[in-house]
Amino acid sequence: MDKHTAGGFWDRLRAWFPEREFFMRSHGQVRFLTVTTRMQMTAAGLAAVALLGWGGSMGAMAISQYRASSERASLLTREAQVAKAEDRLEVYRDDLSATTEDLAKRQDYLDEILNMLPEDLLAASESDAPVSDSAEEAAELIGLIEGAIPEAAGLARLEARQLAFVERLTRYADSRASRTEQAIRSLGLDPRSVMVRDEDAMGGPLEMLASDAKGSLDPRFERLALSLARMGDLERGLSGIPQVMPADMRNISSGFGIRRDPFTGRAAMHSGLDFRGPMGAPIHSAADGRVTFVGNKAGYGRTVEVTHSDGMMTRYAHMSRFDARVGQEVTAGTVIGRIGSSGRSTGPHLHFEVHINGRPVNPRPFLESAPDVLEEVRAGHTAHSAESHNHGR
Repeated sequence: MDKHTAGGFWDRLRAWFPEREFFMRSHGQVRFLTVTTRMQMTAAGLAAVALLGWGGSMGAMAISQYRASSERASLLTREAQVAKAEDRLEVYRDDLSATTEDLAKRQDYLDEILNMLPEDLLAASESDAPVSDSAEEAAELIGLIEGAIPEAAGLARLEARQLAFVERLTRYADSRASRTEQAIRSLGLDPRSVMVRDEDAMGGPLEMLASDAKGSLDPRFERLALSLARMGDLERGLSGIPQVMPADMRNISSGFGIRRDPFTGRAAMHSGLDFRGPMGAPIHSAADGRVTFVGNKAGYGRTVEVTHSDGMMTRYAHMSRFDARVGQEVTAGTVIGRIGSSGRSTGPHLHFEVHINGRPVNPRPFLESAPDVLEEVRAGHTAHSAESHNHGR
């Protein structure tokens, strides 16, 4: 683009945003407000960037939903490949002792799961009634076994109860994970970005879950393991979303966004919330997480940083004292320091930030909405667990 063309372009752009002057009348006084061409162009540019960012985030969320749906579809396809009653009968006939050993291994696996389940999940798995997706197939197998191998009928009934338990618990875990996923989305977050996976410092020999003598695995058992893992990842991610006020909300003295800098008097970006408070007042972790920084930062003074779910971090600045150490696991509400005025500060207060993938975001929507969302999710889990328990009885 040559200088003449560029000049014409800017002239046309300025014509779209002419300088405007407004006046406001207050208590008998008239004040004039001038909105320059530059200010209007800047505002329009920021609006365009925000719109593009929103479109990009919606696109990314749609892609993640598609991938999650594909993963679940793959699991359902594998689940459909369950052995039929006639095939299971042949397995019983081929080697009854091996079948007995396989069912014992499955039971050991299920007992281990029972020992690890929290009370609400345990209530959903208490019923022994073999009501499940495979109930018809299980009944057919029991009938075939009673006619062909009467002494193995008890084993067939045990297998039916095992599968009923696995399928019932899988459905509950999937339902619970879905409610948690919806709650995370309601806070404007992508569930895949906040899921906490326990994959650090792991290893050991490969040991397939409840595999039979031939090393094959009933897909329903693997589906259960994956469903429980996904549910746990999502719930840990939800607990890592800021949900507790780090200081008294009534004392917020400065919000997130552009403000007049208290030192220079010029417009500047403020990337967090300021909570005014007395020197030495406690500062609380806003969510479950791990302390990843304790020390001094330029401008922030004495600072603590807590890493939560994947890509999410909270920062607490201007402290007078630390009450946390690097590597410490904290829960929502844990006291991690005390209000002070260290760093670039005009008086005792807490400067609080929330970062997602290294980018500061407004903490207020999380702090105001997350407690209600979490309470709703937990109430839903409890109600669903009670319903499953009563249904089982």
